[in-house]
Amino acid sequence: MSGKYLIRTYGCQMNEHDSERLAGLLEADGLSPADGLDDADVIVLNTCCIRENADNKLYGQLGHLKALKAANPGLQIAVGGCLAQKDRDEIVRRAGHVDVVFGTHNVHRAVDLLHFAAEHGPVVEILEETVREDADAFPSALPVRRDADHSAWVTIQIGCDNSCAFCIVPSVRGVEISRPFDDLVAEVQRLAGEGVAEITLLGQNVNSYGRDITKRRPLFGELLRAVGAVEGIRRVRFTSPHPKDLRPETIAAMAEVPTVCEHLHLPLQSGSDRVLAAMHRGYTASRYLEKLAAARAAVTDLAVSTDIIVGFPGETDADFEATLAVAAEAEYDSAFTFIFSAREGTEAAGMTDQFVPHEVAVERFERLRSVVERSARRKHAVRVGLVDEVIVEGPSKRDPSVLTGRTRQNKLVHFASDRPLRIGTFADVRITEAASHYLHGELVAVTASPRHKTRIPVTSA
Repeated sequence: MSGKYLIRTYGCQMNEHDSERLAGLLEADGLSPADGLDDADVIVLNTCCIRENADNKLYGQLGHLKALKAANPGLQIAVGGCLAQKDRDEIVRRAGHVDVVFGTHNVHRAVDLLHFAAEHGPVVEILEETVREDADAFPSALPVRRDADHSAWVTIQIGCDNSCAFCIVPSVRGVEISRPFDDLVAEVQRLAGEGVAEITLLGQNVNSYGRDITKRRPLFGELLRAVGAVEGIRRVRFTSPHPKDLRPETIAAMAEVPTVCEHLHLPLQSGSDRVLAAMHRGYTASRYLEKLAAARAAVTDLAVSTDIIVGFPGETDADFEATLAVAAEAEYDSAFTFIFSAREGTEAAGMTDQFVPHEVAVERFERLRSVVERSARRKHAVRVGLVDEVIVEGPSKRDPSVLTGRTRQNKLVHFASDRPLRIGTFADVRITEAASHYLHGELVAVTASPRHKTRIPVTSA
């Protein structure tokens, strides 16, 4: 195949990693990146079905592409990902100009399907589940084209064995399957050899990694220790864990392995025990706070972020007040807050008689946001006067003269520099100002060697 390709990605980090692999497969087949839609010979839409209006966004995009296809009959259009897995027939019905529809379990087949469609016409291939022995089912096992040389995602598991009432993921991603332990360590070693310094371990529930391998207990704590010990790796992150599966050995690894970052994303979803039970989350608010306290006690300077849903079916004023109370006690550094949106195919979508009025949910959302932003400002304010290590991500979108970077706590820092710094550079930055969602600072030094799990107070300018 020759020509140019363009990939549009919707959704989570798992989808972004899938898109990296799709790009790697397309380039291995002879294509190069396109500058835009009008320049592309192959367009791939990698879809998500988690967020509200995901289908509307897809069909709006496909409507625009129909005109491009009419003007350029040789253009190939492929739709993959979670929404394709869920709504294959609807895509075919509403967008007959699509050449290939593939799902979440056969990303590795995308190029073969494009070749087939070019010769035989449109094709739909949706696999209902992943073959456990099929290494190609894991996106990390495929060729890759990363946007950044210094960081990489590593998929450690696919699928999910939980049954959260609001979540469609188990239906479109299948049951949990863990990659072999040694394969993961070998991949991280290879990435380190290529100059990658920061890795993020990906899974729908990373805390349960390995349970299907051992048939008894997860191996995530051991995995953190193994990949964190790989020479050349300076930062290890992971997402997303499930609170019910956060085990002492994982917390111990976070505390004891110098390369594991001081950041924990621990989704709360609700602070009401009654709502948590209806969501099938598997923990109570008090149990959640106990695990959070254990993590903070063990990991010095731990930053904590979360996910919270407002307006889940049946949520009362008392339920919401409980959520506010837990959010205030947890003192999050940041939070992704959402108004409940019914996803077709989930249990919660059938609770129509319990839906919370939209105006009530919006009012609750704003109150929750105020609580979270208040704690975020406090957390950021105490960093003023410290020197944090950041990885340079490039110039600020608003001001090209200012650089941006991420701390080990995953905090965004904008800082001035009297010298150009390439993306991926490690630098020490003195924090000078704090806002709710970011920090300001000034460059102190470029660091050649890692400084793990320390913060340097600044006593003078």
